[in-house]
Amino acid sequence: MTDTATSPPAKKARWTHQWKELYSEVIDSGLCTGCAGCVISCPHDVIGYKHEPGAYKPFHLEEELGLDNCIHGEKGCTSCTRACPRFRAWETEADEHLFGRTREADEMAGIYSEILLVRAADDDVYDNGQDGGLVSAILIWCLENGIIDGALVSGLEGGEGGWKAKPMVATNAEEVLAGAGSRYTYSANTIAYDEARERGLTDLALVGMSCQTSIAPVMWHRKVGKVSKPIKLNIGLLCSKSFDDSLFDELFFLKYGLAKEDIVKMNIKGVFQVWMRNGDYHEINLKECHAWTREGCNHCPDFAAEHADISTGGIGDATDWTLTVVRTDIGKAVIDAMRNDGVIETRPGTDDPGAIALMNRLSAKSRERWPAWANGEARVGLPEKKK
Repeated sequence: MTDTATSPPAKKARWTHQWKELYSEVIDSGLCTGCAGCVISCPHDVIGYKHEPGAYKPFHLEEELGLDNCIHGEKGCTSCTRACPRFRAWETEADEHLFGRTREADEMAGIYSEILLVRAADDDVYDNGQDGGLVSAILIWCLENGIIDGALVSGLEGGEGGWKAKPMVATNAEEVLAGAGSRYTYSANTIAYDEARERGLTDLALVGMSCQTSIAPVMWHRKVGKVSKPIKLNIGLLCSKSFDDSLFDELFFLKYGLAKEDIVKMNIKGVFQVWMRNGDYHEINLKECHAWTREGCNHCPDFAAEHADISTGGIGDATDWTLTVVRTDIGKAVIDAMRNDGVIETRPGTDDPGAIALMNRLSAKSRERWPAWANGEARVGLPEKKK
Protein backbone atom coordinates (compact mmCIF):
# COMPACT_ATOMS: atom_id res chain seq x y z
CA MET A 1 0.00 0.00 0.00
CA THR A 2 1.27 3.48 -0.88
CA ASP A 3 0.18 6.49 1.12
CA THR A 4 -1.16 8.90 -1.52
CA ALA A 5 -2.42 11.51 0.96
CA THR A 6 -1.03 14.92 0.24
CA SER A 7 0.63 16.97 2.94
CA PRO A 8 -1.17 20.10 4.07
CA PRO A 9 0.25 23.31 2.58
CA ALA A 10 3.00 24.90 4.62
CA LYS A 11 1.88 27.76 6.81
CA LYS A 12 2.94 31.18 5.65
CA ALA A 13 5.67 32.54 7.89
CA ARG A 14 4.45 35.10 10.38
CA TRP A 15 5.39 38.68 9.49
CA THR A 16 7.57 39.97 12.32
CA HIS A 17 9.52 42.77 10.63
CA GLN A 18 9.34 46.11 12.43
CA TRP A 19 10.84 49.61 12.48
CA LYS A 20 14.34 48.34 13.27
CA GLU A 21 14.46 46.43 9.97
CA LEU A 22 12.74 49.24 8.07
CA TYR A 23 15.30 51.73 9.31
CA SER A 24 18.36 49.63 8.45
CA GLU A 25 17.14 48.11 5.16
CA VAL A 26 15.27 51.05 3.63
CA ILE A 27 15.79 54.40 5.36
CA ASP A 28 19.46 54.24 6.35
CA SER A 29 20.40 52.29 3.21
CA GLY A 30 19.11 54.97 0.83
CA LEU A 31 16.18 53.00 -0.65
CA CYS A 32 13.58 55.21 1.06
CA THR A 33 11.68 57.39 -1.42
CA GLY A 34 9.92 59.47 1.24
CA CYS A 35 6.49 58.21 0.16
CA ALA A 36 5.20 58.38 3.78
CA GLY A 37 3.40 55.03 3.62
CA CYS A 38 4.91 54.09 6.97
CA VAL A 39 3.80 57.42 8.46
CA ILE A 40 0.09 57.09 7.65
CA SER A 41 0.02 53.40 8.59
CA CYS A 42 1.58 53.81 12.07
CA PRO A 43 -1.21 53.15 14.60
CA HIS A 44 0.81 54.75 17.41
CA ASP A 45 1.72 58.02 15.62
CA VAL A 46 5.41 57.68 16.44
CA ILE A 47 6.76 58.19 12.91
CA GLY A 48 7.35 61.79 11.91
CA TYR A 49 7.91 63.40 8.51
CA LYS A 50 9.35 66.77 7.47
CA HIS A 51 7.97 68.13 4.22
CA GLU A 52 10.80 70.55 3.55
CA PRO A 53 14.04 70.88 1.53
CA GLY A 54 16.70 68.35 2.41
CA ALA A 55 14.24 66.18 4.32
CA TYR A 56 11.26 64.23 2.90
CA LYS A 57 12.06 61.18 5.01
CA PRO A 58 10.31 59.42 7.89
CA PHE A 59 11.93 59.42 11.31
CA HIS A 60 11.13 57.96 14.72
CA LEU A 61 9.67 60.44 17.19
CA GLU A 62 10.67 58.69 20.42
CA GLU A 63 14.17 60.16 20.52
CA GLU A 64 15.15 58.46 23.76
CA LEU A 65 15.03 55.10 21.97
CA GLY A 66 17.38 56.18 19.18
CA LEU A 67 16.83 56.49 15.45
CA ASP A 68 16.44 52.79 14.78
CA ASN A 69 14.37 51.51 17.68
CA CYS A 70 10.65 51.51 18.42
CA ILE A 71 9.11 50.23 21.62
CA HIS A 72 5.93 49.33 19.76
CA GLY A 73 7.98 47.32 17.28
CA GLU A 74 9.61 45.47 20.13
CA LYS A 75 6.11 44.56 21.33
CA GLY A 76 5.13 43.19 17.92
CA CYS A 77 3.85 46.14 15.84
CA THR A 78 4.75 45.60 12.18
CA SER A 79 2.58 48.20 10.39
CA CYS A 80 5.46 50.31 9.05
CA THR A 81 7.19 47.47 7.20
CA ARG A 82 3.89 46.13 5.89
CA ALA A 83 3.17 49.53 4.32
CA CYS A 84 6.60 50.19 2.83
CA PRO A 85 6.77 49.90 -0.98
CA ARG A 86 10.53 49.45 -0.91
CA PHE A 87 10.81 46.81 1.84
CA ARG A 88 11.89 43.32 0.79
CA ALA A 89 9.79 41.75 -2.04
CA TRP A 90 7.59 44.83 -2.58
CA GLU A 91 7.40 44.62 -6.40
CA THR A 92 6.42 40.96 -6.71
CA GLU A 93 3.93 41.26 -3.85
CA ALA A 94 2.21 44.27 -5.44
CA ASP A 95 2.20 42.50 -8.84
CA GLU A 96 0.61 39.40 -7.37
CA HIS A 97 -2.04 41.45 -5.59
CA LEU A 98 -3.01 43.51 -8.65
CA PHE A 99 -2.46 41.10 -11.54
CA GLY A 100 -2.17 37.60 -10.10
CA ARG A 101 1.31 37.23 -11.59
CA THR A 102 4.69 38.90 -11.54
CA ARG A 103 6.23 41.10 -14.19
CA GLU A 104 8.03 39.39 -17.08
CA ALA A 105 11.54 40.38 -18.13
CA ASP A 106 10.27 42.23 -21.21
CA GLU A 107 7.70 44.26 -19.23
CA MET A 108 10.05 47.06 -18.24
CA ALA A 109 7.17 49.52 -17.75
CA GLY A 110 5.18 47.05 -15.68
CA ILE A 111 2.05 45.04 -16.46
CA TYR A 112 -0.76 46.75 -18.36
CA SER A 113 -3.78 46.03 -20.55
CA GLU A 114 -3.58 48.90 -23.05
CA ILE A 115 -1.84 52.17 -23.85
CA LEU A 116 -3.81 55.17 -25.09
CA LEU A 117 -3.39 58.84 -25.88
CA VAL A 118 -6.05 60.73 -23.96
CA ARG A 119 -7.14 64.32 -23.41
CA ALA A 120 -10.00 66.04 -21.62
CA ALA A 121 -12.97 67.05 -23.78
CA ASP A 122 -13.93 69.96 -21.52
CA ASP A 123 -12.07 73.13 -22.52
CA ASP A 124 -11.63 74.40 -18.93
CA VAL A 125 -10.20 71.09 -17.73
CA TYR A 126 -7.99 70.83 -20.80
CA ASP A 127 -6.67 74.40 -20.45
CA ASN A 128 -6.05 74.20 -16.69
CA GLY A 129 -4.66 70.69 -16.61
CA GLN A 130 -1.25 69.41 -17.64
CA ASP A 131 -0.57 67.66 -20.98
CA GLY A 132 -4.20 67.14 -21.96
CA GLY A 133 -5.78 67.42 -18.51
CA LEU A 134 -6.49 63.70 -18.07
CA VAL A 135 -5.81 63.45 -14.34
CA SER A 136 -8.07 66.41 -13.57
CA ALA A 137 -10.77 64.96 -15.82
CA ILE A 138 -10.62 61.59 -14.05
CA LEU A 139 -10.90 63.10 -10.59
CA ILE A 140 -13.77 65.44 -11.50
CA TRP A 141 -15.71 62.66 -13.24
CA CYS A 142 -15.18 60.22 -10.33
CA LEU A 143 -16.27 62.85 -7.80
CA GLU A 144 -19.38 63.77 -9.78
CA ASN A 145 -20.33 60.12 -10.26
CA GLY A 146 -19.83 59.05 -6.66
CA ILE A 147 -16.87 56.76 -7.36
CA ILE A 148 -14.83 58.73 -4.83
CA ASP A 149 -15.63 61.45 -2.30
CA GLY A 150 -12.13 62.90 -2.13
CA ALA A 151 -8.69 62.82 -3.74
CA LEU A 152 -5.22 63.00 -2.22
CA VAL A 153 -3.36 65.39 -4.53
CA SER A 154 -0.76 68.14 -4.36
CA GLY A 155 -1.35 71.86 -4.20
CA LEU A 156 0.87 74.90 -3.90
CA GLU A 157 1.87 76.32 -0.56
CA GLY A 158 1.20 80.04 -0.45
CA GLY A 159 -1.35 80.00 -3.29
CA GLU A 160 -0.61 82.02 -6.42
CA GLY A 161 3.09 82.69 -6.75
CA GLY A 162 4.05 79.78 -4.51
CA TRP A 163 5.86 76.76 -5.96
CA LYS A 164 6.40 74.60 -2.89
CA ALA A 165 4.23 71.54 -3.41
CA LYS A 166 2.09 70.42 -0.49
CA PRO A 167 -0.28 67.47 0.05
CA MET A 168 -3.96 68.43 -0.04
CA VAL A 169 -7.45 66.95 -0.26
CA ALA A 170 -9.68 67.81 -3.23
CA THR A 171 -13.43 67.19 -3.01
CA ASN A 172 -14.80 69.18 -5.96
CA ALA A 173 -13.89 70.38 -9.45
CA GLU A 174 -12.62 73.75 -8.22
CA GLU A 175 -10.19 72.14 -5.78
CA VAL A 176 -9.07 69.59 -8.38
CA LEU A 177 -8.23 72.33 -10.88
CA ALA A 178 -6.50 74.37 -8.16
CA GLY A 179 -4.13 71.43 -7.69
CA ALA A 180 -3.61 70.80 -11.41
CA GLY A 181 -0.23 71.16 -13.08
CA SER A 182 3.25 69.76 -12.52
CA ARG A 183 5.67 70.94 -9.83
CA TYR A 184 8.71 68.65 -10.21
CA THR A 185 9.39 69.05 -6.52
CA TYR A 186 8.17 66.33 -4.17
CA SER A 187 4.83 66.14 -2.44
CA ALA A 188 4.04 63.08 -0.32
CA ASN A 189 0.33 63.24 -1.14
CA THR A 190 -0.35 60.35 1.21
CA ILE A 191 0.20 62.76 4.12
CA ALA A 192 -3.21 64.28 3.32
CA TYR A 193 -4.78 60.94 4.30
CA ASP A 194 -5.35 61.97 7.92
CA GLU A 195 -7.16 65.15 6.86
CA ALA A 196 -9.39 63.13 4.54
CA ARG A 197 -10.31 60.72 7.33
CA GLU A 198 -10.97 63.59 9.76
CA ARG A 199 -13.38 65.04 7.20
CA GLY A 200 -15.24 61.75 7.05
CA LEU A 201 -14.15 60.84 3.51
CA THR A 202 -14.20 57.11 2.92
CA ASP A 203 -13.63 56.60 -0.82
CA LEU A 204 -10.40 58.18 -1.98
CA ALA A 205 -8.31 58.52 -5.10
CA LEU A 206 -4.56 58.86 -4.71
CA VAL A 207 -2.61 60.83 -7.30
CA GLY A 208 1.08 60.35 -6.77
CA MET A 209 4.55 59.60 -7.99
CA SER A 210 5.36 55.99 -8.76
CA CYS A 211 6.68 55.28 -5.26
CA GLN A 212 3.40 56.45 -3.71
CA THR A 213 1.19 54.40 -6.01
CA SER A 214 2.85 51.17 -4.90
CA ILE A 215 1.76 51.80 -1.29
CA ALA A 216 -1.87 50.70 -1.53
CA PRO A 217 -1.34 47.29 -3.23
CA VAL A 218 1.59 46.52 -0.92
CA MET A 219 -0.57 47.40 2.10
CA TRP A 220 -3.43 45.23 0.84
CA HIS A 221 -1.13 42.30 0.11
CA ARG A 222 0.54 42.45 3.51
CA LYS A 223 -2.76 43.06 5.33
CA VAL A 224 -1.69 46.23 7.06
CA GLY A 225 -5.21 47.00 8.28
CA LYS A 226 -7.86 49.65 7.72
CA VAL A 227 -5.54 52.35 6.39
CA SER A 228 -5.36 50.88 2.88
CA LYS A 229 -9.07 50.32 2.37
CA PRO A 230 -10.23 53.92 1.58
CA ILE A 231 -7.89 54.17 -1.45
CA LYS A 232 -10.26 53.08 -4.21
CA LEU A 233 -8.46 54.53 -7.25
CA ASN A 234 -4.73 54.85 -7.78
CA ILE A 235 -3.45 57.30 -10.42
CA GLY A 236 0.29 57.28 -11.05
CA LEU A 237 2.48 59.94 -12.65
CA LEU A 238 5.36 58.92 -14.90
CA CYS A 239 8.41 60.14 -13.03
CA SER A 240 12.15 59.77 -13.42
CA LYS A 241 12.98 62.03 -10.48
CA SER A 242 11.88 65.05 -8.49
CA PHE A 243 13.94 67.98 -7.30
CA ASP A 244 14.62 69.60 -3.96
CA ASP A 245 12.71 72.86 -3.44
CA SER A 246 16.00 74.75 -3.15
CA LEU A 247 16.30 74.42 -6.94
CA PHE A 248 14.18 77.55 -7.33
CA ASP A 249 16.36 79.84 -5.24
CA GLU A 250 19.78 78.32 -5.87
CA LEU A 251 19.56 77.74 -9.63
CA PHE A 252 16.54 79.35 -11.25
CA PHE A 253 16.90 82.67 -9.41
CA LEU A 254 20.62 83.00 -8.64
CA LYS A 255 21.80 81.95 -12.11
CA TYR A 256 18.92 82.93 -14.39
CA GLY A 257 17.06 85.58 -12.40
CA LEU A 258 13.80 83.61 -12.58
CA ALA A 259 11.88 84.42 -9.41
CA LYS A 260 9.59 81.58 -8.40
CA GLU A 261 6.75 83.99 -7.62
CA ASP A 262 6.80 85.03 -11.31
CA ILE A 263 6.67 81.48 -12.71
CA VAL A 264 3.23 80.48 -14.00
CA LYS A 265 3.92 77.05 -15.51
CA MET A 266 6.66 74.43 -15.76
CA ASN A 267 7.16 71.30 -17.81
CA ILE A 268 9.94 68.89 -18.72
CA LYS A 269 10.30 67.92 -22.38
CA GLY A 270 13.99 67.04 -22.70
CA VAL A 271 14.71 70.39 -21.02
CA PHE A 272 13.21 72.19 -18.04
CA GLN A 273 10.62 74.53 -19.58
CA VAL A 274 9.60 77.62 -17.62
CA TRP A 275 6.87 80.12 -18.49
CA MET A 276 6.88 83.48 -16.73
CA ARG A 277 4.04 85.83 -15.76
CA ASN A 278 5.24 88.49 -18.23
CA GLY A 279 4.98 86.02 -21.13
CA ASP A 280 8.68 85.10 -21.32
CA TYR A 281 9.66 81.48 -21.92
CA HIS A 282 12.92 79.89 -20.76
CA GLU A 283 14.64 76.51 -21.19
CA ILE A 284 17.15 75.14 -18.68
CA ASN A 285 19.35 72.14 -19.46
CA LEU A 286 18.36 69.22 -17.23
CA LYS A 287 22.02 68.44 -16.56
CA GLU A 288 22.20 71.70 -14.62
CA CYS A 289 19.39 70.47 -12.36
CA HIS A 290 20.96 67.13 -11.42
CA ALA A 291 22.67 68.53 -8.33
CA TRP A 292 19.23 69.26 -6.87
CA THR A 293 17.86 65.73 -7.42
CA ARG A 294 16.01 64.69 -4.31
CA GLU A 295 17.93 62.02 -2.38
CA GLY A 296 14.93 59.70 -2.29
CA CYS A 297 14.94 59.42 -6.09
CA ASN A 298 18.50 58.17 -6.49
CA HIS A 299 17.63 54.46 -6.23
CA CYS A 300 13.98 54.48 -7.34
CA PRO A 301 13.48 51.84 -10.08
CA ASP A 302 9.94 52.74 -11.14
CA PHE A 303 9.53 55.35 -13.87
CA ALA A 304 6.14 54.17 -15.13
CA ALA A 305 4.12 54.00 -11.87
CA GLU A 306 3.76 50.27 -12.45
CA HIS A 307 1.29 49.64 -9.61
CA ALA A 308 -1.23 52.35 -10.37
CA ASP A 309 -4.66 51.62 -11.84
CA ILE A 310 -3.89 54.24 -14.48
CA SER A 311 -0.43 55.67 -15.17
CA THR A 312 -0.12 58.96 -17.04
CA GLY A 313 2.51 61.32 -18.37
CA GLY A 314 3.16 63.96 -20.99
CA ILE A 315 5.94 62.31 -22.95
CA GLY A 316 6.31 61.90 -26.69
CA ASP A 317 5.38 64.01 -29.69
CA ALA A 318 1.66 64.47 -28.97
CA THR A 319 2.18 67.29 -26.47
CA ASP A 320 -1.51 68.06 -26.01
CA TRP A 321 -2.39 64.43 -25.26
CA THR A 322 -1.56 62.36 -22.19
CA LEU A 323 0.19 59.04 -22.62
CA THR A 324 -2.10 56.77 -20.61
CA VAL A 325 -1.22 53.28 -19.41
CA VAL A 326 -4.34 51.37 -18.34
CA ARG A 327 -3.26 48.63 -15.95
CA THR A 328 -6.09 47.21 -13.85
CA ASP A 329 -9.75 46.30 -14.33
CA ILE A 330 -10.70 49.33 -12.24
CA GLY A 331 -8.58 51.60 -14.41
CA LYS A 332 -10.12 50.20 -17.59
CA ALA A 333 -13.67 50.57 -16.24
CA VAL A 334 -13.05 54.25 -15.41
CA ILE A 335 -11.50 55.08 -18.80
CA ASP A 336 -14.23 53.22 -20.72
CA ALA A 337 -17.03 54.92 -18.78
CA MET A 338 -15.48 58.37 -19.22
CA ARG A 339 -15.07 57.78 -22.93
CA ASN A 340 -18.70 56.67 -23.21
CA ASP A 341 -19.78 59.83 -21.34
CA GLY A 342 -17.82 61.97 -23.76
CA VAL A 343 -15.63 63.63 -21.12
CA ILE A 344 -12.38 62.36 -22.66
CA GLU A 345 -11.13 61.81 -26.18
CA THR A 346 -8.87 58.84 -26.90
CA ARG A 347 -6.52 57.63 -29.60
CA PRO A 348 -4.45 54.43 -29.79
CA GLY A 349 -1.10 54.75 -28.08
CA THR A 350 0.49 53.41 -31.25
CA ASP A 351 -0.27 56.78 -32.87
CA ASP A 352 2.82 57.97 -30.98
CA PRO A 353 5.24 55.01 -31.03
CA GLY A 354 8.06 57.27 -29.92
CA ALA A 355 6.30 57.94 -26.62
CA ILE A 356 5.93 54.21 -25.91
CA ALA A 357 9.56 53.57 -26.82
CA LEU A 358 10.65 56.46 -24.60
CA MET A 359 8.59 55.13 -21.68
CA ASN A 360 10.22 51.71 -21.99
CA ARG A 361 13.68 53.24 -22.31
CA LEU A 362 13.24 55.48 -19.28
CA SER A 363 11.75 52.57 -17.33
CA ALA A 364 14.85 50.48 -18.01
CA LYS A 365 17.10 53.40 -17.08
CA SER A 366 15.28 53.83 -13.77
CA ARG A 367 15.52 50.13 -12.99
CA GLU A 368 19.28 50.34 -13.43
CA ARG A 369 19.35 52.62 -10.37
CA TRP A 370 18.01 49.87 -8.10
CA PRO A 371 21.07 48.48 -6.24
CA ALA A 372 22.19 44.94 -6.99
CA TRP A 373 22.41 44.30 -3.23
CA ALA A 374 18.69 44.97 -2.73
CA ASN A 375 15.85 42.54 -3.50
CA GLY A 376 16.41 41.57 -7.12
CA GLU A 377 12.89 41.65 -8.59
CA ALA A 378 13.06 45.30 -9.67
CA ARG A 379 16.09 44.50 -11.85
CA VAL A 380 14.45 41.60 -13.71
CA GLY A 381 14.96 42.09 -17.45
CA LEU A 382 18.12 44.17 -17.17
CA PRO A 383 21.22 42.72 -18.83
CA GLU A 384 23.70 41.36 -16.33
CA LYS A 385 26.80 43.43 -15.97
CA LYS A 386 29.96 41.79 -17.25
CA LYS A 387 32.45 41.04 -14.54
